[in-house]
Amino acid sequence: MTAHSTARPAPFSRSDYKTLGLAALGGALEIYDFIIFVFFALTLSQLFFPPEMPEWLRLLQSFGIFVTGYLARPLGGILMAHFADRLGRKKVFSLSILMMALPCLLIGIMPTYAQIGYFAPLLLLALRILQGAAVGGEVPSAWVFVAEHAPAGHRGYALGFLQAGLTFGYLIGALTATFLAQVFTPAEVLDYAWRYPFLLGGVFGVIGVWLRRWLSETPVFMAMEAQREARVELPLRTVLRDHRLAMLPAMLLTCVLTSAVVVFVVITPTMMQKTFGMTAGHTFALSALGIVFLNIGCVIAGRLVDRIGAWRTVMLYSLLLPLGIGLLYTCLISGGDWIGLAYAIAGLCCGVVGAVPSVMVSLFPARIRVSGISFTYNIAYAAWASFTPLLLIGLMPWSPWICVMFCAVMGAVGVVSAAYFGSRMPRAEPCPVAGTA
Repeated sequence: MTAHSTARPAPFSRSDYKTLGLAALGGALEIYDFIIFVFFALTLSQLFFPPEMPEWLRLLQSFGIFVTGYLARPLGGILMAHFADRLGRKKVFSLSILMMALPCLLIGIMPTYAQIGYFAPLLLLALRILQGAAVGGEVPSAWVFVAEHAPAGHRGYALGFLQAGLTFGYLIGALTATFLAQVFTPAEVLDYAWRYPFLLGGVFGVIGVWLRRWLSETPVFMAMEAQREARVELPLRTVLRDHRLAMLPAMLLTCVLTSAVVVFVVITPTMMQKTFGMTAGHTFALSALGIVFLNIGCVIAGRLVDRIGAWRTVMLYSLLLPLGIGLLYTCLISGGDWIGLAYAIAGLCCGVVGAVPSVMVSLFPARIRVSGISFTYNIAYAAWASFTPLLLIGLMPWSPWICVMFCAVMGAVGVVSAAYFGSRMPRAEPCPVAGTA
């Protein structure tokens, strides 16, 4: 990933910015469609399960359906990656957002348990499985699509900007949920207003599909098509047979990326209310600030990738991850007045989220790139994102420093992985063809 030429990289063209902007915006809208479910989990648990069921069991089953979306990622990601490597990046890239938006729209109009009984939770489960399959295809396809379009010398920045767009989807979901809570009463939300964010997700999907019709196929795939290299055999079979060495660092670094997101975006806001006694409004304001600086951190990390290389950047941000989370929890535990500043710094220190994609796209050759990334990323992410939140929440009563200790361990995993594999893996550019959008 380190540039060996002293020539100044060509600047981004207007076409490059258009491609990057449309990809990032579409990704943000798709992540919104996936994550909005969690903001209304309590409401959905009351609407889609028997009223005589204990509240804790209804909520548990509702979150179980949400987690099913993560567990469905590997299968959907592998299937969609297969066609991305054989039929083209753009086709699958556009299909994924449609597969995400349609279930979101259907959730917004579907009948509840009071109307169709147990068919309601079963239908909800089926729609979440479809959404999980869609997001499993979206992220790897987006990484490859952007990397193969970006000009040489700017791929790290392009991928960091894309990651900022994807994480921005969390912020859109949180803002939407907060707006509804302020405009409607709890009774109105339970009666009809809960449908609005899902209907909005359907609208976002239509917008996303329309935006992506303006994108063009990547020059790398078109070159492979011209050379008849895209349909040699099953891409996943090639990954498992010839690229097993690349799978280990890909999975390890996915776990590091996932840990940063889980601790910073999912666990910490919950702990701020349950453990540190903050109000929901204060917690949301701080977490929104943190996500904004996480977006900035992703872009900065991408810039560093272009300057010092992907492996070195991952190593640097693996060191910064526990330092940033440690500073945040020091302020939370001490009850200081600098929590907002600490949250912003922690967001910047989570830039490993923006650096890991540059390593991932360099690990696999173009003809099986989407399949290689999708297989390793989705399996590791599904396992880690399903297990880690429950572990950290369960251990939090034992020590309020558990998230810091966890990030220290995962930071060490990132440092060791980057140091070991960075010197052994081929230092290939992520795209074998000069990138021109």
